[in-house]
Amino acid sequence: MERPGLSHAIIGAAVEVQKVLGVGLLESAYAGALAHELAEQGLRFRRDVAIEASYKGTSLGVGYRADFIVEDEVILELKVLDTVLPNHKAQLLSSLRLANLKLGLLINFNEFPVTRGVHRVVNKL
Repeated sequence: MERPGLSHAIIGAAVEVQKVLGVGLLESAYAGALAHELAEQGLRFRRDVAIEASYKGTSLGVGYRADFIVEDEVILELKVLDTVLPNHKAQLLSSLRLANLKLGLLINFNEFPVTRGVHRVVNKL
């Protein structure tokens, strides 16, 4: 289960990033700034995390790379898109299943305000 307030802290960090940087930059710029904000809040995170996949007990190697995993609880997927499509959410759900985590946040920095571009994806495990 997600630690109380963790999603709020992550979204708050994204709001601060967009407040400073605005819209229209590359995903990598937002990722770097978000890493800075998460660290400022004292949150533990890993970037560009390889998630292993398996098929019927056979390892397939890396099946997905998560942009961030925060506090070993939440996968963050960052986007800079005109429109978030259903397959973007489906990919995040697949990564949650592979990582055996419950919550993912897809954050589209192209939306203004960025809070309109936050999509929660829940793996019911």
